[in-house]
Amino acid sequence: MSKPLKQIHLAAHFPGVNNTTVWSDPAAGSHIEFSSFTHFAKTAERAKFDFLFLAEGLRLREQGGKIYDLDVVGRPDTFTVLAALAAVTDHLGLTGTINSTFNEPYEVARQFASLDHLSGGRAAWNVVTSWDAFTGENFRRGGFLPQDERYSRAKEFLATANELFDSWHGDEILADQTTGTFLSDARAGSFVHQGAQFDIHGQFNVPRSPQGRPVIFQAGESDEGREFAASSADAIFSRYATLDAGQAFYTDVKSRLAKYGRRPEDLLILPAASFVLGDTDAEAEEIAHQVRRQQVSGATALKHLEFVWNRDLSSYDPEGPLPDVDPLVGEEHISRGRAQVRMYRDPVAIAREWRELAEANKWSIRDLVINTGNRQTFVGSPATVARTINDFVQADVSDGFILVPHITPGGLDTFADTVVPLLQEQGVFRTEYEGTTLRDHLGLAHPDEPRGERVAS
Repeated sequence: MSKPLKQIHLAAHFPGVNNTTVWSDPAAGSHIEFSSFTHFAKTAERAKFDFLFLAEGLRLREQGGKIYDLDVVGRPDTFTVLAALAAVTDHLGLTGTINSTFNEPYEVARQFASLDHLSGGRAAWNVVTSWDAFTGENFRRGGFLPQDERYSRAKEFLATANELFDSWHGDEILADQTTGTFLSDARAGSFVHQGAQFDIHGQFNVPRSPQGRPVIFQAGESDEGREFAASSADAIFSRYATLDAGQAFYTDVKSRLAKYGRRPEDLLILPAASFVLGDTDAEAEEIAHQVRRQQVSGATALKHLEFVWNRDLSSYDPEGPLPDVDPLVGEEHISRGRAQVRMYRDPVAIAREWRELAEANKWSIRDLVINTGNRQTFVGSPATVARTINDFVQADVSDGFILVPHITPGGLDTFADTVVPLLQEQGVFRTEYEGTTLRDHLGLAHPDEPRGERVAS
């Protein structure tokens, strides 16, 4: 008996602090003006996407003690943008990244409950931790937490926020104008939490919102991050969007759910994916080549090489050979606020490997960075991209994809107009929204529903 076709989940990521976005392209627009966010969100909603996603950077990154000015910087506050977008969209989910290391549960729970009310049940929270003291310098506590403590705080942070969300049951507001009785229970919203990270008590002042709790996303890929997602999240972001790596990640994370009394459909796996479209596959490949060279200028290539070498390489020619000196290894690093730095745990070995690659392929510094960096996930004609996305989802690489265009805000338009109709024709993507909340779009149960009532899409 053949397995039924999975329905594909699609979301749109408004690019943030990275060089995926080609901000220097003439077609690129502002990352601050609200018109950019409106255009992007309305395109995603027109295409019947599940949600829009905003990442967040809490400090401008530095290179050699100076602000790294080759990325897009300066995007407005996440909650402000999402609340404004709630007023110009009707169905699209609104997902924001909010840090659990430098915030407080009461404050964050109040903001997300408010957003869920304002949007009619479309709020989602991407729970992240902060890993570096450099970011922490912007906050009262400063410093940073070791990895195990970060996840301990994140778990208790989320558990505490859920206690606040659940402190209202949804039936307390009577608003009886004849008797003048507003609440059926004067202690509505009461909570007491005592734990290793938080010791708070009082009354939560936002009544139960349409979704009960916001949809919870998590982005960690470490073992601790995967366990956190398996125990507590509704969806997990992944960087594994290729066939073999994606299937391995999918199988691993889904296999962790049973120990928490959860089913495979209770957690969606949604990798980030970039794309380039052309009238033909060959044209798309040519455009993708051009885009990669736009994304990695000579200056960008040198800066990326410094992530590994931990040296000032500004005197090197980006079109020339790699440095013959070895990286500097130590706690102090020339690049601050960069997650990539953590990826290169043995920089001397990486440098040796890259020199061998560059020599074998006759690559310059810029060529190497282009060819070892993130390539576009989907490249081809609309028919090729639609077929590949569907093949990957049906093969359990993921449950869908969070699309990251390289042009903002119009980079999603062609995908919406050409690829989405093909997925709809294949019967694997909605033609209309069937519910009103983000939980409806994602096929997730409401927290108040008995387990098993909702059939996942």
